Amino acid sequence: MNLTLKIWRQDGPNDAGALVTYPISDVSEDMSFLEMLDVLNEQLILDGKEPVAFDSDCREGICGMCSLMINGMAHGPEVTTTCQLHMRSFKDGDEITIEPWRAEAFPLVKDLIVDRSSFDRIIQAGGYISVNTGAAPEAHSVPVSKPAADRAFNTATCIGCGACVAACPNASAMLFMGAKVTHLGELPQGQPERDARVIKMINEHDAEGFGGCTNIGECAAACPKEIPLDVISQLNHDFRKAKHAH
Repeated sequence: MNLTLKIWRQDGPNDAGALVTYPISDVSEDMSFLEMLDVLNEQLILDGKEPVAFDSDCREGICGMCSLMINGMAHGPEVTTTCQLHMRSFKDGDEITIEPWRAEAFPLVKDLIVDRSSFDRIIQAGGYISVNTGAAPEAHSVPVSKPAADRAFNTATCIGCGACVAACPNASAMLFMGAKVTHLGELPQGQPERDARVIKMINEHDAEGFGGCTNIGECAAACPKEIPLDVISQLNHDFRKAKHAH
């Protein structure tokens, strides 16, 4: 395939940025999107130009580093991570616009890379769970119902990629936070700090500059791990209960 790429280039957080057009040829439909960008960067290096800076790590859909807006969609046209998006999702002659996540709480570092440390600080604000140290507990000594275990497991699949924030018109991180709160809220081990956790996490979310949820649903639609929208309802329920108790 022959493609035209329009890529956001910005030297640093305080520099002016702009979309720069790059033609690229001989793209195989079997390439991943990141492999296609690797090919572009190899060509730029050969031409004596600075390669495009973008984030990646595992390239297996696990780590959530590959945060790109592709034609205005978080991670592109498929419900997957950018590293698992393949060029067969596009066709010969396409023009593809590639931008970084856009959110106040995700400051731009360079080109397509943003700083998502705000997610880490939300998790840190939630703190640890209390466990008694010592010998390992007997298997099945703490019963968990099958529906609760399934829901905890499904919400734990959140990889913190930030697609929910990038897709949300309000740049809200409520889906991310809802997944983390629901994951622990469904398990016995998550109960002792349940109230304090949700209050601290929401306070940190707001302090970081994320917006509020207005139930548009773009977050769940963009989530590569298909976290359901109802985790936000769970988050709101836990928050109201915790505030009433305290």
